[in-house]
Amino acid sequence: MGAFGGREDVMRVLSPLGPVYQAGTLSGNPVAMQAGLSTLEELEKPGFFEDLDRKTRGLVEGLEEEAGAAGFPVCVQSMGSMFTLFFHEGPVVDFASADRCDRSRYAAFHRGMLDKGIYLPPSQLETCFVSGAHTEQDLERTAAAAREVLVRMQEEAV
Repeated sequence: MGAFGGREDVMRVLSPLGPVYQAGTLSGNPVAMQAGLSTLEELEKPGFFEDLDRKTRGLVEGLEEEAGAAGFPVCVQSMGSMFTLFFHEGPVVDFASADRCDRSRYAAFHRGMLDKGIYLPPSQLETCFVSGAHTEQDLERTAAAAREVLVRMQEEAV
């Protein structure tokens, strides 16, 4: 959600008083406003962010485990509910280290996850998010899909 304002002389040139039409995606839409307010209510619930962090850590650790078991060196960078899986040994700390990652391997992983119904960003340089709407079953399904995809990738590499 957002709002703006200004001096009276500036605001008077905006529609409906003036000739300048101002609009934005879902501007003034009551459904969008209610969705925003409902989201804020969820975020204010005690333990929301702690639970989100716990879910994200669990998924990240699961992805690292599955990749390690399949023999792929990976680095999963995460902060809060954001994470990115890099096919790369060691930490990714800047663009230079991110640029050394195995993008073709990530592309194969991405395609395999799509085939399993898991939608990840198409670029290894983008980030994934765990949301409050994700359930434990969603995260378990994601880890199971990753396991299957990584095993298949390892078999195809041999």
